[in-house]
Amino acid sequence: MKDKELKKILDAEKVRQKKTVTLIASENYCSDDVREALASEIVNKYSEGYPGRRYYRGQENADKVERLCQERALKAFKLSSKKWAVNPQALSGSPANLAVLLGLVPVGEKVMGLRLNHGGHLTHGHSVSATGKLWKQVPYEVDEKTEVLNYEHLKEIALQEKPALIIAGYTAYPRKVDWKKFREIADACGALLLCDISHLSGLVAGGAYPSPFAYADVVTTTTHKTLRGPRSALIFSKIDERNLPAKIDKAVFPGLQGGPHMNQIAAVVVALKEACDPKFKTYAKQVIVNAKVFAKALQKHGWRIVTGGTDSHLLLVDTWMNGAGLSGDAASIALEKEGIVVNKNTIPGETRSPMDPSGLRLGTAAETTRGFKEKDFEKLAMRIDAILRKEIVRLQKI
Repeated sequence: MKDKELKKILDAEKVRQKKTVTLIASENYCSDDVREALASEIVNKYSEGYPGRRYYRGQENADKVERLCQERALKAFKLSSKKWAVNPQALSGSPANLAVLLGLVPVGEKVMGLRLNHGGHLTHGHSVSATGKLWKQVPYEVDEKTEVLNYEHLKEIALQEKPALIIAGYTAYPRKVDWKKFREIADACGALLLCDISHLSGLVAGGAYPSPFAYADVVTTTTHKTLRGPRSALIFSKIDERNLPAKIDKAVFPGLQGGPHMNQIAAVVVALKEACDPKFKTYAKQVIVNAKVFAKALQKHGWRIVTGGTDSHLLLVDTWMNGAGLSGDAASIALEKEGIVVNKNTIPGETRSPMDPSGLRLGTAAETTRGFKEKDFEKLAMRIDAILRKEIVRLQKI
């Protein structure tokens, strides 16, 4: 690279990644092949429109890439092309969710989503997001005592509020989601069901986590988390008389964006092929095994794990410990100084600021990619405990 100033920064980032332990649940390490596709010549091509219906010429290879992405996406999740359509053009997860709402829900209608501080996402109707400004969020929460979803209560809310769309799938909810019950709730109030599996898609593709496709009307996912691809997104929609795919396509383009990032789509193609490899199933299962072991190990050291454990790749740790411990922000800073990268996170019943919350969100996907097994996470839990205990003592002396 001729730009020495930028090369220095990129080289430093390469070193940082090699030297640190990554426990951010929304991060992973993609393969060299994925990165090669990202830097390929197709980055030069502007492909506004859809395969066979582009606005510029010279699209034969771009069309092949996009169609291949759609084929492999259906294959990875074991779906029929007669029943499901795939839009791979959304630039990331947030615009993917926004496109679904823009295409399927009239502005001003109600959208039912989990509160942000209970594990939901900004694009599930939060007030600071466009999804909360253009649509009215009907919020739901996890149970105060169990910290898990109470489906009967959710049904009561849905029947009372009658939202146009219900969102299931979360950014900080460690337990299994009962997709069937969400389908029943949506049917009871006449709502569409959007399942956002951005965090779970790799686990679903790997057969390690229940699939929502038998129950959802629309499924969205990012591709850079457990799926181990580039930063991008996929929107799956059912093919039936409602014409959902065409409405979503129109919302993505020209509704929200111009030409897609074809290099991203090419890299997703690679990641989807890797997800169809039998080795990926082994990986997905190991991610969850590691998370369960990690949670138990931290519990043995005295840390409270939200919901008491996990069924996925992530776990929430209550570092505040009823006012006697560390804030999530202080804990994350202390860990990063020792080479462990995590993210602070709100927990159910949060009483502190989102910028200085009561907990941490830890994920096992990235380090499992690096080869970590159960014993590695047990040792890591011991190391984390020692670092946080030391920080508690330090702060008490100030």
